[in-house]
Amino acid sequence: MADYYISQIYPSDKRANDEVDALLISEGIRRDANLDYTCGMYDDEMHIIATGSCFGNTLRCFAVSHEHQGEGLMNSIVSHLIEFQFSRGNTHLFLYTKCNSAKFFGDLGFYEIARIDGQIVFMENRKTGFQNYLRTFAKDALPEDLTAETPTRKIAALVMNANPFTLGHQYLVEKAAAENDLLHLFIVSEDASLVPFKIRKQLVMKGTAHLKNICYHDSGPYIISNATFPSYFQKDENAVIESHAMLDLTVFTQIAKVLSITRRYVGEEPTSLVTGIYNRIMSEKLPEQGIECIVVSRKTCEDTPISASNVRLALQNGDYDTLSKLVPQTTLDYFKSPEAIPVIERIRQQENVIHY
Repeated sequence: MADYYISQIYPSDKRANDEVDALLISEGIRRDANLDYTCGMYDDEMHIIATGSCFGNTLRCFAVSHEHQGEGLMNSIVSHLIEFQFSRGNTHLFLYTKCNSAKFFGDLGFYEIARIDGQIVFMENRKTGFQNYLRTFAKDALPEDLTAETPTRKIAALVMNANPFTLGHQYLVEKAAAENDLLHLFIVSEDASLVPFKIRKQLVMKGTAHLKNICYHDSGPYIISNATFPSYFQKDENAVIESHAMLDLTVFTQIAKVLSITRRYVGEEPTSLVTGIYNRIMSEKLPEQGIECIVVSRKTCEDTPISASNVRLALQNGDYDTLSKLVPQTTLDYFKSPEAIPVIERIRQQENVIHY
C-alpha cells in the first residue's frame, strides 16, 4: 500500500466532508443520518480515497474509491474503526452490509446474525453473541404454570419504545395481557430517544404494575431500533423500512421460538408511513412462522389517536392539561417531579418532536 494515512474527519471540515459525500455517492451510498465518528484515508495529494464511520456500537458508511480497490484499504479502515470503538469501551460491535460483501467482513472477524436475501446482512464481532443472547431467555421460556403439557396456553409479545409511556401504550399492554396467559414485553433499550432508556423502562413498568402476567425484557442490541438501522445503501425510504421490518422479524422469530411466543401485538398508527409498512409486512410474514400478528386500533383522546409525539409536543409547550389526558398518572407524576427537569429541557430544545 502506498503512503496513505487515516484521520478523523470533523463536522467543521467542510472540504473533507464534501469529499466523503462525493466518494460515498460515487460508490452508490448515501451518508447515513446517524453518525458519531467518521474517518478518511488520504492519498499523497490529500484527497480522501476511503472512508468509514461509526454510530454507537455499529460500523457503517464504508467506501473505497474505485481507483484504489484491491489495495486492502477497506481492511485498514475497518481496523481503524474497531480500534477507535475499543478505545471508547465498545467491544461488542455490529454492522450491516450488502449480501455480496458479507464474506469480506466475515474474513475480518464478523459473524452473520440474520440475512434478507438480495438486500442486507446483519453481523457482529462475536461468534456466539446471538446464541448467547437467546440463551438468556431460557429461564423465561416456560414459567412454572406453563409447562410443556399445556400447549394451548397463549403466549404473546409486544415491542415498544415508549418515548414516553402513554395511555395508548397502556391500553395496548392491557389488551395483550388480558387476551393471553403470558405477555413478553420488550422495551427498546438503545438510548437514541429523547426520554432515556432508564426512564422509559421505569415508566413502562410503573404504568403496567397492576398487570401480573407480564415478563419484562430489555431489547438488547438485536431488536433493532429505527435510529440504529442503516439507510445508506438502500434506494429509498420505503426500501429502508421494508428491510428493517424483514430483518427485525427474522431476529424476532428466533426469540419467539425460545419463548414459545405465538402472537405479536402491534399498535396501529394511521398517520405513520413507517408503522403502516411495518405492520403490513408483519401481518404477511409472521403467520408464515406460526405467529399471529394482531394489529390493535389506537386509543383516542377527543377523536385523535394518542401518540408519544403528541405527549412530547405537550411537554415542549408546557401544556400539562393536555398531558394529563394522554398519559397514565404514573407518567404524569414523573414529568411533574424535579427528576424530569433535564428530560423536559431536552425536549423543549428540539426543533421537531413529532416523529413519523
